[in-house]
Amino acid sequence: MNVKDCFIDDTHESEVDMLGPNPSRLLGLALLGCLSASFIFCLKKKELTLKDLRADANIHIGRNKRGFLRVLKIDVNIKTIINDLDTRKRAEQCRKMFEQYCTVTQAVREGIDVNVIVEF
Repeated sequence: MNVKDCFIDDTHESEVDMLGPNPSRLLGLALLGCLSASFIFCLKKKELTLKDLRADANIHIGRNKRGFLRVLKIDVNIKTIINDLDTRKRAEQCRKMFEQYCTVTQAVREGIDVNVIVEF
């Protein structure tokens, strides 16, 4: 995968002045993308198709016990339109298990070891 220029910027007083998404939003986007892809993959395995899918992530930022700003919680909401009752029942099986296949979400939930090396 090759990403051309991607400017990551911290929050400014005005979002207009920002060069690009901030790291917290990128984390939310990673969860959102992984969960949506896992849900769609499960539906395809069951030979189900969607008419519409919308997914949103709401990132809650606040201070931890030591006073540092942290991502405290991320709410992901996936909405789809499934009118047929039989299809809904089969899609319900995906709802119960798709999260287990999202590598990013499960890694964040379990905690990720992060090793940082600064070289001069």
